[in-house]
Amino acid sequence: MALGRQAIRDAGAKQAVKAQPRALVVPKATVVAPQPSSASAYVPRAQGPIILNGQVLHSITEERLDVVRSLEDGYLQEQVVPLLKPVDKCWQPADFLPQSQEPDFLDKVHELRQRAKNLPDDYLVVFVGDMITEEALPTYMTMLNTLDGVRDETGASQTPWAKWTREWTAEENRHGDVMNKYMYLTGRVNCKSIDVTIQNLIGSGMDPKTENNPYLGFCYTSFQERATKVSHGNTARHALEYGDETLAKICGMIASDEGRHEIAYQRIMDALFARDVNGAMLGFADMMRKQIVMPAHLMDDNEHSKKGRNLFQDFASVAERTGTYTAMDYADIVEYLVGRWNVPELTGLNGEAAAAQEYVIKLPNRIRKLAEKAQARKGKAKVHNQAFSWVFDREVLL
Repeated sequence: MALGRQAIRDAGAKQAVKAQPRALVVPKATVVAPQPSSASAYVPRAQGPIILNGQVLHSITEERLDVVRSLEDGYLQEQVVPLLKPVDKCWQPADFLPQSQEPDFLDKVHELRQRAKNLPDDYLVVFVGDMITEEALPTYMTMLNTLDGVRDETGASQTPWAKWTREWTAEENRHGDVMNKYMYLTGRVNCKSIDVTIQNLIGSGMDPKTENNPYLGFCYTSFQERATKVSHGNTARHALEYGDETLAKICGMIASDEGRHEIAYQRIMDALFARDVNGAMLGFADMMRKQIVMPAHLMDDNEHSKKGRNLFQDFASVAERTGTYTAMDYADIVEYLVGRWNVPELTGLNGEAAAAQEYVIKLPNRIRKLAEKAQARKGKAKVHNQAFSWVFDREVLL
């Protein structure tokens, strides 16, 4: 997955949207009785609402939980699951890497290292940051399994929701594998520092503020998968510019996977908008007000903070400067989703959802204006270089 929240924070968007009221209605405190489902067992939720770490847990109402369950009856199998590829049709990391059993293995590693010599340090920092994000995959599977009504209750459940989550995870698992192995072979990066960062990130987890609510969760994944596609697409383009065609192919294949996955999650939201336009509109606006917290925002290499620096923020700054993922990309994704879900033309909205509609429609231009102002301020600021342990403490322009 990609970065971007820091770029928006730098643009001042958080201040602009902070004053907006919360969109989601917290359910009244009731004891929820178990509800049978033809596709999956439902575990009753505790008496609510529950506030933990500043957010409401299990904020979805019973009526909207029924809407989510209804997608199991055909829609998920017909519109979402087919976007996964059979394993024998998927690329694998070994397709792009020198094979250690082959007699010319060392020659191919030498060729790989020669190509990688042309990759500048700022590219390596962005690539490694994206790679570390991909390597924290256990956290993302865990996040999906916090969502009410769709979680894998047994670890091997045969419900369409559970199978989707596991098979999506299996496809995503290849991304970190190939990126990590390729970087290891280049000799250009500090693998131990990267390993420490990955372990810290998985141990820290993430909190996307989705409240165990699939309406919020699938808004988040709809955005995040597209953001990741953009970032990997740009690292592919940059790798080609620096003469590493194999690395460009790797990044391009990853971007292609993310493109399929974004369509899957957006189709889930398509159905929620069709079946519960008010709930979907409120969920979309709520996630936009909170901003999309990036999966790797808690990354830590045990070194950067000793210098009084935030590793994720500095990584995001390099990504912004190199054009890999920017505040403008964030605005473009919001605008894309507004169009994808036909938000300007939605009708039949209640008062609260209509206000959410108006807010979301105006948001992309608001973000762009704030980003332009932030960029102008940055252009006048003093140039700053920062050392990154990932590239053996070499300094990179932020």
